[in-house]
Amino acid sequence: MDLQFTLDFLSDLAKNNKKEWMDDNRKRYQEAKDQVLELSAEVIQKTVPFHPEITGLDPKKTLFRINRDIRFSKNKDPYKTNFGASITAGGRKSGNPGFYLHIMPGNNFAGGGLYQPQSEVLHKIRQEIDYNGKEIRSIIEDTKFKETFGEPFMEDKLKTAPKGYPKDHENIGLLQLKHYVYMRKISDKEVTSKGFSDKVAEVYQTLNPFIQFLSKAMD
Repeated sequence: MDLQFTLDFLSDLAKNNKKEWMDDNRKRYQEAKDQVLELSAEVIQKTVPFHPEITGLDPKKTLFRINRDIRFSKNKDPYKTNFGASITAGGRKSGNPGFYLHIMPGNNFAGGGLYQPQSEVLHKIRQEIDYNGKEIRSIIEDTKFKETFGEPFMEDKLKTAPKGYPKDHENIGLLQLKHYVYMRKISDKEVTSKGFSDKVAEVYQTLNPFIQFLSKAMD
């Protein structure tokens, strides 16, 4: 597995984000994609022991398409400049809480949770936080968890309490979130280092109690 090849391809794509260039470099794209599929397969294998829900997951079902949906976007670049993999029970389209890996020069990260959950799912998660505040705090305030991830993903966070909850709720900061996601940034050097899949699996193992909490909330 040569992830430096993948990073180099993505760097070149960022400078030449055009269909004509991609057509001329289709072989490079396929090789870069194959590297990420191999990485995904390794990470799945190393994640199954503590997250058996993904047993038998096909790596091809984890990878997001590189083509961008430009129908409603001012940015008309046809391609993403990253590879993304959702290592989630049922695959990336399942809607289940799961793990995510983002490969992009200078902006790699591993983490997971639930991004843009449906309103009924969001309601269930907030309800679980309300009922089991001690449990979620014990997970996210764990020393290793905090050292690995820091703060949750704050995009779209509410400025006040969600409907049905008091503004002085002891877990108001968690209840205000619209996405339940934690991420750890990863350097290009780490991506290309030996044993990278082990490091990703370790990040996922640290995150796993949070994933299990979200899964329980959705049951």
